[in-house]
Parts: sequence; structure tokens; C-alpha cells
Amino acid sequence: MAAKLRKGDDVVVLAGKDKGMKGTITSIDPKAGKAIVDGVNMAIRHTKQSQTTQGGRTPKAMPIQLSNLAIVDTNGKATRVGFRMDGDNKVRFAKTTGDAI
Repeated sequence: MAAKLRKGDDVVVLAGKDKGMKGTITSIDPKAGKAIVDGVNMAIRHTKQSQTTQGGRTPKAMPIQLSNLAIVDTNGKATRVGFRMDGDNKVRFAKTTGDAI
């Protein structure tokens, strides 16, 4: 099945502690059904100091379930994704506006 959400898509979080936040997908793990969204689901990671790097606490984006994400349409609202044939090409489109993504 084709991926409804891909790297680089602008998405909004539908559920969880970051509900309503928007961000861009930086990576996807389709086998686990999770994605990493820039600035969403942040956690603090502690790093030990070494000769080359300064130690301390660094925020890191953690994976979030794909079912908790929805793509943002041109109006800035969450929408579902559909597929249609546009000539010879299969394209994704926003169900709310009908625009190709």
C-alpha cells in the first residue's frame, strides 16, 4: 500500500500530550508505524561529556504513532489523504479540498 504520510509533509498532531501542534516529518519507520516530527514529542536526553563534545541535557524528538498524525491542507486544517489517478500518475490528494499534495 502506498504511504499516506511521507518525509517532508506538514502534519498536525491529533492526540496525545502534543495535540494541536504542527511540524514537519523528518523521518518515518513504516514497519513500526511511527514517524519523527520536528518539534513534537520532545524528550530530554542526557549526554556524557567527552574530549570532543560538551555534555549536558539536549532535547530530542521521539517517534509518534502515524495514526495520531494528519496532514495539513492549504487552509491549514487537518485532512485525510486519498489517492487518485492523474493521467498515468498516482497522486495523493487532500480529502477536504481535493487539491493534489
